Amino acid sequence: MTGDGAVAAVPAISVIVPVYRVAEFLPACLDSILAGEFDVEVIAVDDGSDDGSGTILDQRAAADPRLRVVHLDHNGGQGHARNLALEQAAGEYVWFVDGDDAVADGGLAAVSASLSVSKPDVLLVNWVSLYPGGRTEPNPYAGLLAEVPAEGCTLEEQPRLIDLTMTSWSKLFRRDYLSGLGVSFAGGIHEDILVTCAALLSADVIGAVEAVCYRYRRERKGSALATTSRGHLAVFDAYHRVFELLASRDAAGQPVSDALRAAVFERAIWHYTTVLQTTGIGVGRVGLPGLVPRAERQRFFRRMHEDFRRYRPASYQHPAGARGAKLRLVERGAYRTYSWLEPVNQARVAARKLVR
Repeated sequence: MTGDGAVAAVPAISVIVPVYRVAEFLPACLDSILAGEFDVEVIAVDDGSDDGSGTILDQRAAADPRLRVVHLDHNGGQGHARNLALEQAAGEYVWFVDGDDAVADGGLAAVSASLSVSKPDVLLVNWVSLYPGGRTEPNPYAGLLAEVPAEGCTLEEQPRLIDLTMTSWSKLFRRDYLSGLGVSFAGGIHEDILVTCAALLSADVIGAVEAVCYRYRRERKGSALATTSRGHLAVFDAYHRVFELLASRDAAGQPVSDALRAAVFERAIWHYTTVLQTTGIGVGRVGLPGLVPRAERQRFFRRMHEDFRRYRPASYQHPAGARGAKLRLVERGAYRTYSWLEPVNQARVAARKLVR
């Protein structure tokens, strides 16, 4: 209730911002969300930061009542921060924006306009990647967004939408829909995968915005997705839960089509290969340490191979070209050939990008 007894207006969008040691980028992130007069509430979770991020948040909250800050005594990870803030959110939709990223100019206007048209359960947004030094790179899957009709679609109707990034920041979720799915963000790395897949699989209406709405910072020093760590093995547990979700739909009499089952399977295996990338974190940076520690790479590959054999749908057919060749090596368990070809492939992709 407001002070005069009137019912407080429900914000259209709750923007949830997990914050941990991103003081250098946080002011720009907040500016990108709060610069206009949009009907948003912002819930920022200071996840035990020790770099002044909490002070920045408190100062901004004192100047803008749309920003609310939650301080945690110790770092619990992005997944925990998102789950906590989601419980407190009041908006019709929620958008998870990372504290080192930013909403693109015009992004809030674009998503607001799209939400009003189709009222989707999930709204997919376009993005650009931002690299150290200021270089940007467009979303390589932007064409998939263009194929979503104005009135929206389901994942059964557009199975290749599963190829889009498995991140929460690349989507807006209808809050009641997300809360009713019975899933939450996991701890550690790759915490978005289960929530993303569950939301897309169950959505009656998936919408999309072709305009660039988000600026995703890549290869930031200290970021979990730019750091060599055994924690990246969590990607297997995440997709195992996705495959369990598919099995539960079968048991409940809600089976997915062969086309969608194959698309989810290939997305999982391809995500594994992306994490493994033995010659570097980012395309074009050949020779840098990979995400998976060198001593763990053969074991990681073996788990990829085992999941391929275990979860491959009977109707699955390999794609053509280099992607299909790479997946065949995983299927065969040909680690030596795979590890030899991976640097060659990375160099080829880097050269093609330089030419473009």
